[in-house]
Amino acid sequence: MTRRCATLALLGLLVLPAAALAAPEGKIVIAQGVDPTTLDPQWHEETPAYNVLLNIYDTLLFRDKDLKIIPWLAESWKLVNPTTWEFKIRKGVTFHNGEEVDAEAVKFSLDRIRDPELKSRQAGYFRLITSIDVVDKHTIRIVTAKPYPTLENHLALRGHIMAPKHFRGKDKVFADRNPVGTGPYKFVRWVKDELIELEANPSWWGGAPKVKTLIFRPIPEHAVRVAALQTAEIDIAVNIPPHLVSVIEKHPRLYVSKAPSVRPIFIPIYTYQFDTTNKPVGPVEGPTKDKRVRQAILAAVNADEIIKNVLEGNAIRTATPLTSKHFGFDRALQPVKFDPDRSKKLLADAGFPEGIDLVLNSPDGRYQKDKEVAESVAGQLTRAGIRTRVKTHEWTTYLSQLVYPHKANPMYLIGWGNTTWDADGTLTPLFRSGSPQANYYSPDFDGLVDEAQTSVDPKRRLELYAKAQRLMLDDGAVLSLHQQMDLYGVNKRANFQALSSEQLVGVWMSLKDAK
Repeated sequence: MTRRCATLALLGLLVLPAAALAAPEGKIVIAQGVDPTTLDPQWHEETPAYNVLLNIYDTLLFRDKDLKIIPWLAESWKLVNPTTWEFKIRKGVTFHNGEEVDAEAVKFSLDRIRDPELKSRQAGYFRLITSIDVVDKHTIRIVTAKPYPTLENHLALRGHIMAPKHFRGKDKVFADRNPVGTGPYKFVRWVKDELIELEANPSWWGGAPKVKTLIFRPIPEHAVRVAALQTAEIDIAVNIPPHLVSVIEKHPRLYVSKAPSVRPIFIPIYTYQFDTTNKPVGPVEGPTKDKRVRQAILAAVNADEIIKNVLEGNAIRTATPLTSKHFGFDRALQPVKFDPDRSKKLLADAGFPEGIDLVLNSPDGRYQKDKEVAESVAGQLTRAGIRTRVKTHEWTTYLSQLVYPHKANPMYLIGWGNTTWDADGTLTPLFRSGSPQANYYSPDFDGLVDEAQTSVDPKRRLELYAKAQRLMLDDGAVLSLHQQMDLYGVNKRANFQALSSEQLVGVWMSLKDAK
């Protein structure tokens, strides 16, 4: 581990910007499809918020452009014993409000996630932690109840370090509106549903950013995002629909940057009802309570047709909610075969020879043609006797009023960008009972993912994840669709590279003409 950390430290130096030769200049305006639901870095599980907050706050670790874990606010780390991790915190770093960063600040921040009063949506990733101990002013040790091999994966994404004096005793509403971190950008203002403005932190420990101002704007409509690019109102637009790619490529001042996304798109199907505290209530009411109905849904959908006709080939078919880059991906698992006749038979066997009526919930503007994908799925289900009506929702409402409180039944479309790059980062939060987004209850499944989470044997972990995914598919708990291809429209004045992680890292951006 020590040698590995030394190598990673070198990698970290290679990706960090050199000390700025000039003060940050210019402005880059980025259009995401939606506004974040919060700016509390520990109160969400969504990419639009992560993309803003990774510029304001630092995590202990990070991933470089090649997705390798590198030192970030921690300059080095090591595994002291199977259940103890040690992190050395960078010296001389301050928060945006002038507070000093030390081991106590790190302890405060990580303990905050674990505080049951906060009910953090990230707490599940840290449930194996038994204590966070301050060794000295710049050293902490994280002790876990069992070996936790993916802890470093989570700390490269979660566990943003927050200013203790600024946040201590304050609620999440205060944290939502008053961000103070150590990152390369400082928070300036948030005009809800209009813009978030950040300003370069010239004293950032990694060197001053090249771009002075970052603006994040929510523009749900695809065509409107592209029009804003054409008129130079924005510089970067996410989720360009395939049919508009040629418009950008032919424009003299624009270009397309793309990468296979970390994000599979899929439809969890409710098998069990949980309350707002994530405790099981009982089998879900309605047709999807029957396993045969859920299996009928899986057999009725032709995802390859959706990829071809709706996404114009800009996606990769998936069998499960994991991509081939995730640890735990099982190449032996194949997508459920499209078989509408089998679907109708399963419905009849379940006591529904005349078919059923269901609702498919979906966001509109969050993912690549999400509404159109949902409508295509609904059309295919309807042809198989599963009469499906699509209900679309504004993103904040979708998460806060349907998905998180377990009220999106009987099924909902979601994309999950698991940038821990380990199956634990998908199977646990979305399908392990008791997790914030799980609507599936299987003690056997829970046991498999729990053992995989703590096993230090990679081969055994792969076996466990393969069994868990087979069980989940056999139970009809999820309709897997595709891995998204991320398409960005960019003004040629901006230097920008699409990342498979979908992260928008301001300190890695620059302008060819900052004037």
